[in-house]
Amino acid sequence: MIDLRPVGYVVGLLVATLGVVMLVPLAVDLYSGNGHWTVFFESSVITIMCGTIMAIACRNVVSAGLTIQQTFFVATSVWAALPLFGALPFIFGATEASFTDAYFEAMSGVTTTGATVFVDLESLPKGLLLWRALLQWLGGIGIIVVAMVFLPELRVGGMQIFRTEAFETMGKILPRAAEIAGRITWIYIGLTIFATVGYVALGMDTYNAFYHAMTSISTGGFSSTDASFGPYQGAPEYFATLIMILASIPFVRFIQLLAGQAQPLWRDTQIRTYLGFIFTVALVLALFQVAFDERGFEESFREALFNSVSIISGTGYASVDYQLWGPFPMILIFFAGLVGGCAGSTACSVKIFRYQILFGAIMTQIRALHSPRGVFPLRYDGRRVGEDVVSSVMSFFLLFTVSLGILSVLLAMTGLDFTTSISGAATALANIGPGLGDVIGPSGNFGPLNSTAKWLLSAAMLIGRLEVLTVYAIFTVAFWRG
Repeated sequence: MIDLRPVGYVVGLLVATLGVVMLVPLAVDLYSGNGHWTVFFESSVITIMCGTIMAIACRNVVSAGLTIQQTFFVATSVWAALPLFGALPFIFGATEASFTDAYFEAMSGVTTTGATVFVDLESLPKGLLLWRALLQWLGGIGIIVVAMVFLPELRVGGMQIFRTEAFETMGKILPRAAEIAGRITWIYIGLTIFATVGYVALGMDTYNAFYHAMTSISTGGFSSTDASFGPYQGAPEYFATLIMILASIPFVRFIQLLAGQAQPLWRDTQIRTYLGFIFTVALVLALFQVAFDERGFEESFREALFNSVSIISGTGYASVDYQLWGPFPMILIFFAGLVGGCAGSTACSVKIFRYQILFGAIMTQIRALHSPRGVFPLRYDGRRVGEDVVSSVMSFFLLFTVSLGILSVLLAMTGLDFTTSISGAATALANIGPGLGDVIGPSGNFGPLNSTAKWLLSAAMLIGRLEVLTVYAIFTVAFWRG
């Protein structure tokens, strides 16, 4: 039987930390002179008390570190527990949301999905709006640590190919995670400050600049307006595109860059392929608009670049309703979102490296068919790829596809139409944000969906954010016998 006390200790510490973070929006509401600060005071007290009690009860069993089974359980438990407490301000606060809506919004925040159930955002207290951004900011830095430390060790979805870059951590996950998290935190804060200053310089007020800095560096996509990024068209779109690209490349490259090693950044095949892909998609979309809508190239390219990067990185901002561009651009953007950014970043979805390995494995098999006596080792970024990596990537694609199909059917069974069911399932599993159609498209939100659909989508956001296999593993008999 797995000892869950170390899991409880880690979850308790993070829950208590979340309660402390609630003091930030409390201070904002207090400074603004409205009485909404009491909501965060109550939520903070409840969260800190629950987290502290859990951590104290389990504190005597953490010296030995975490086993593989416990690490799987920690990763899943943290992302399931934090939205429970992150939902409290939405329940107690101005939104007066139901538990279903509040949990959905909080889960969308910590998984950096960006799907929202709330409308009339401009009328909400600044502290409550800021809380949405903080959930995404914390979720963004959290998933980087998970992707760089835990998933390579757990051999999830082919992530073990980055094991040497994520440092050797087996048997001492907690100490090394703290060291790596420290480096990441400073880079993450630095990029957030850079984004804030840039947005201010381009005309945003300080509050909205800080807000969008947090939600763009985390590739989360929550905005402070119902129109998403629509009010900030022009130069801010180019700058936001830069921030989203920086946030969706491996953070280990920033660590190496600060250490004076620039070559790994320029030579990373994953980064080069990712940049080539997003600019190709943006160029195709821009040329399509110029040809069929007779619009200027600069405007077409800017909107195409911003919205394609936003969807591909999993941020989910929308500066325009790209569904109005026509069926081809809409479908291209939607399927491009299922490619995703780079591993070890805040980006969501399948990730570019898995497609590289998939296509590489296909080409290797084709060459083997032509030359049965030949030996064709699969290589990635100059290194030979083991069979365990290929098998893990194939397993990820299989489970992702099956999950997408099952979730789509389940959503349709709740009464949703075909477009909403398919796109809702895809956008939740890939943590993209907006779906397609009049209801959950870039100009809509998830509020009108029924409660069952929202719980299904909340579960899908958790599964997708943790690379599918991490969550499914704990439901197997072999996991509990291990």
